[in-house]
Amino acid sequence: MKRFEGPLKDLWEMPDLPNIKHLTWDWWWWLVMWPSEKHPGRSEQLMVLWSTKETPLISVNNHLWAAAKKPNSTEENLLVLPGMVAGWYYDGEKMYEPLVLQESRIATISSKHKDWDSKSEHGGAVFALCEQLLSTGMSEDREKFWMRISSDKEAINSGSPKKFNIQMTPWNSALSKARRTFQKYQNNLGYDILRIHGCKANIEIDNKQIEGTAYLQKVRVQAPSVPWYWGILHFSDGSYLDWFLPHLSLLALSSSDKPWQLKDSLELPLRKAGLFHDAKRQRSEKFTKLKFNKIKSNYSTVNQKGEKEQLPRFEIEMWNARTMVVLSVQAVSRAHWSFDQPTRGGLISHFCYNEYPLKVTGIAIEDEFGIRTLDDWEWIHGNAEHSWGILH
Repeated sequence: MKRFEGPLKDLWEMPDLPNIKHLTWDWWWWLVMWPSEKHPGRSEQLMVLWSTKETPLISVNNHLWAAAKKPNSTEENLLVLPGMVAGWYYDGEKMYEPLVLQESRIATISSKHKDWDSKSEHGGAVFALCEQLLSTGMSEDREKFWMRISSDKEAINSGSPKKFNIQMTPWNSALSKARRTFQKYQNNLGYDILRIHGCKANIEIDNKQIEGTAYLQKVRVQAPSVPWYWGILHFSDGSYLDWFLPHLSLLALSSSDKPWQLKDSLELPLRKAGLFHDAKRQRSEKFTKLKFNKIKSNYSTVNQKGEKEQLPRFEIEMWNARTMVVLSVQAVSRAHWSFDQPTRGGLISHFCYNEYPLKVTGIAIEDEFGIRTLDDWEWIHGNAEHSWGILH
């Protein structure tokens, strides 16, 4: 596969849904993973997000962001938005959180713009309008994405790399074709998600060259979201696995960012979904039957306040008529983003979004051809999410 496929021009345009105050939220989200030299079985990971939100004021990790300045641009195929760029970096041992946290207007430009020397409608870029280099984009020939990130001074002073320069190229047709999911409810509530499940990544960290993989999402959400579990795995042979479990939970009412709470004891799944792009069998499997369990593990991390926190282990089973996946993954670190948004009646709504770099401790995939285990892959890299609270 030489070029990325799918509705790629939608990456540089905003969805055709009217903004809703307090609810509309747009972001571009890259997750990049590569093998850890210090800890075999773990991966180093970089997450970067360009975001804009329709709200008068919101606090992001105690940073007050007056987000709702109106978009402006008088030029076709160019939009300038109020924005923030946020990211973290995990070096296989230490979490740099945040690696980047910069409030800045951000621009999204398509290769259809008059100053972009191209006849293609697919290329484009998103970048922060500030002195710090914070950009991502795709070439007009659809052969590569790029991401260029300069770390915040505070992160550099604590030991992080100064710069990341990454090029993403197609991996295979199952993973590197952009796929869109769209749902519109009444009163313009809904969501619009464009995903690229996997790319190969050529990563330059300061002056060091590494090979890894990457995942891309462009998202618009304009509805209150319930708590969810989500996770992805990239396999050395070009396979991909994910799971998604939105659920009702008392944690929807939580205003705390603590990873273990009494409200965490009761969860009612609203949907069960999994996807396996199987490179060896050359087919994709969807799962609607899923068992999920989050367990306190023996692993721990130290948060930004210097407090020790136990990390979770996730036990997952997914199956359909011909394939069954049994999986055990261990969180090896935690990054979290805390959002507090003033809302109606002087109330404050709260949302906590957690990301966990994973180590796969066990896996069995059984189908009509036999059973595959950890020994069947050179490496498996992954990340999991758990969110709670509701912004409204």
